[in-house]
Amino acid sequence: MNTQIKKGLLEYCVLSQLQGGESYGYQMIKDISEYISISESTLYPILRRLEAEGLVQTRNVEHNNRIRRYFSLTEEGKMRLHNFVEERYELIRVIEFISGKEQRRDE
Repeated sequence: MNTQIKKGLLEYCVLSQLQGGESYGYQMIKDISEYISISESTLYPILRRLEAEGLVQTRNVEHNNRIRRYFSLTEEGKMRLHNFVEERYELIRVIEFISGKEQRRDE
């Protein structure tokens, strides 16, 4: 898959994962990897960017004598994900056009 397309989709995968409640990095990698490949070196920059944009927030919890960082959606993050889901039909139409499955108006 094209790197730029994958990068954009991964951001929405992370937001979607957090829609079900807060989570931490390792768990997100396990869950998201069922649908699209993602590594720690990809996930954490995405999480930092989403946090900087105010789409996710964090809290630290001690777990087995280590600090585990939990991420959760903010209201802005929920809205961004909602807007993407609403726009999915446009994305589907573009993919159908590219693949030749959409009937062109002049046919």
